[in-house]
Amino acid sequence: MSKNYDPPMHSAEHILNQTMVRMFNRGRSINAHIEKKKSRIDYNIDRDLTAEEKLEIEKRVNDVINSNLNVTEEFISREEAERMFNLNKLPDDAGERIRIIRIGKYDACPCSGPHVSNTSEIGDFKILSTSFENGFLRLRFKLDKTVS
Repeated sequence: MSKNYDPPMHSAEHILNQTMVRMFNRGRSINAHIEKKKSRIDYNIDRDLTAEEKLEIEKRVNDVINSNLNVTEEFISREEAERMFNLNKLPDDAGERIRIIRIGKYDACPCSGPHVSNTSEIGDFKILSTSFENGFLRLRFKLDKTVS
């Protein structure tokens, strides 16, 4: 686990990725910079988002977070993982057993980073801004981890 990601922010990234896949059918992110205070993520989408799309993404991501889904890991063979997932983002030395992170039944993805154990630990997801730059969509977001 070479990346030093913040577990709530990294788990939110997985939920955001699956939400974008479901809404736009263009695949998961092509690049991400995940930090504790705010993060940015790039998608292979050829335009900026509308105000309505931003609100819908926030709603869907927060609905998943508020569903209190368990975040679990399992290890499967590389061969099985290659049939089920795109492994391009995994490090070359990932080995023959691939770690899959599952967020309830909402998302499953190969990953080597840290995660929360339940989505209730994430906080409120908020899109800060989006832009269309250099042929891809960049989305910036933060989490409000205030517990009420």
